[in-house]
Amino acid sequence: MKKHSLLLLTAAFLLCACAHDGLGEVRTVEMRTHVEDWRDQVIYQLIVDRFANGDARNDHRVDPTALARYQGGDWQGVIDHLDYLEALGVTALWISPVVLNVDTDAGIDGYHGYWAVDLTRVNPHFGDLATLRRMVDAAHERGILVILDIVTNHLGQVFYYDVNHNGRPDESVQGSGSVAPGGSPTQRTSPVARINEFDPDFDPRGVQSFTSLGAAGPAPVRFFDMPEIFRIPPMPPLFQDPTAYSRRGRTLNFDEPDELLWGDFPGGLKDVNTADERVREVMTQVYVDWVLQTDLDGFRIDTIKHVDYGFWEFFAPEVRRRLAAAGKTNFFMFGEAFDGRDDLIGSYTLPGRLDSVFYFSQKFRVFDDVFANGGPTSGIQALYDERAVNYGAEAHPGGIGVAPTQALVNFIDNHDVARFLFNRADERGIASLRAALTYLMTEDGIPCIYYGTEQEFRGGNDPTNREVLWPTGYDTSNPTFQHIARLARIRAQYRALRRGAFTLRWTTDRTADEEDAGIVAFERRDGDAYALVVISSNATRASATAFEGAAMSVAVAPGTALRDVLSGDSFTVAADGTLRVEVPPYGGRILVPAAEYVAF
Repeated sequence: MKKHSLLLLTAAFLLCACAHDGLGEVRTVEMRTHVEDWRDQVIYQLIVDRFANGDARNDHRVDPTALARYQGGDWQGVIDHLDYLEALGVTALWISPVVLNVDTDAGIDGYHGYWAVDLTRVNPHFGDLATLRRMVDAAHERGILVILDIVTNHLGQVFYYDVNHNGRPDESVQGSGSVAPGGSPTQRTSPVARINEFDPDFDPRGVQSFTSLGAAGPAPVRFFDMPEIFRIPPMPPLFQDPTAYSRRGRTLNFDEPDELLWGDFPGGLKDVNTADERVREVMTQVYVDWVLQTDLDGFRIDTIKHVDYGFWEFFAPEVRRRLAAAGKTNFFMFGEAFDGRDDLIGSYTLPGRLDSVFYFSQKFRVFDDVFANGGPTSGIQALYDERAVNYGAEAHPGGIGVAPTQALVNFIDNHDVARFLFNRADERGIASLRAALTYLMTEDGIPCIYYGTEQEFRGGNDPTNREVLWPTGYDTSNPTFQHIARLARIRAQYRALRRGAFTLRWTTDRTADEEDAGIVAFERRDGDAYALVVISSNATRASATAFEGAAMSVAVAPGTALRDVLSGDSFTVAADGTLRVEVPPYGGRILVPAAEYVAF
């Protein structure tokens, strides 16, 4: 394409990005509450740029040869493939951020949405506001909820620190590292110093400036004005004020509380000062405004562990209050704390905070340790025991009506971790994935499927775990797609699997050739609704809910007849209230009262 054509296309993109309903100019749509109980939902996480390309007119800067660049997916593509999602059993979409981003930085594109520059405009790569509204409406017409991914911790690389006061961003290395003759190697006469004004290292005083003569005080902040890549002064206007940012430089040690909370996110993402009451108010209202403009049903909130608790104790109740006043209740807010510490993750669900979190500790300790790596299922019991201590046990006022302990968002794959099948894409790996999916779809909480898992994607870390979906042809005959779809139908049929209390009945430390090696069994009960689930993480042999002559005790009467909805097999509870259930390698059974059995 000739240079003048590129300039015209860029200008058209800028015009599209500016055609918006800004903060204070919000046009509301009819607000409705579209959900009764969030535990009934099956969430599907998709990266809009990677799911489906429905409108070639917004294919600006697309490079299909490089996964770190834009690929062309958009909101029209989501509309065009709602049939695919319905066939999978999806009832809620979690879409990647919609706001205008810094378009590209250091050869990497902002296709993912986490480099915000203007929180009041849509990203024109995905369509216009009217198309976003049509997507939400089309989903609602099919009974599918829409959850928007949002970021409150940082903006993109919208400014640099002018350390040397020369009015331009510099990156250089100074010093030779030389040592005076006879001197100690630790006493260099010319120490090496790397100066990166885009992303300088953390300084608790704030990033400092200096010249050849020495220290020169706090480094000035200078905003970019590069409209050709949307690296422009940020909006709303508050974010053009340097005092709205923490300005302490890049986090080096995530275990250091000050750095965790107030450091810039590595890569030059600028930490906003969430302790500032002005920031709290603007962040709250700008995201409420997106709901008012589109009738969204929930937020997934990025990087919550990098934000102070005080922010959440303002943001969450205020979002609930303001949306309820506009006619939207039961609005779901869950956060991402990318961490294995269960107590830290759970702390964001305590009173006054969020409805739920992305259950990372379970990802690491159950789906990875047990199902992927064959660890003992007793680890499931250990993690479950921690939940009562670490998570909020009461529903938040004005929230979703369910305690966080009952509404955790469970997942196997997501956009920040290598896929389950990475390095294990053989038949055994796929079988273990299906066993993990059986657990995901039958345990308590809300299951979340990452796009492409149903097509057995196997990418490694970012960006290879953010593959393009359309080369699959949206194949609904894929056995893993069919497995998820079948589990979704079963889950929808049996209330106990959605809302029932969760009681572990059998876990084990044994992982070899013992009778119960790899078995986990649990009951789900909601009033008179009952289900018993037995799953094996054993790769090589059948296992059972028994060991050394002792079978599993269950909480139903002796003589109760149960049937497995996966196989049709029948079982009867023994006179002593026990039940021995055998399961093939990586197999599963979902037992329900025989009178309620429906073939799937």
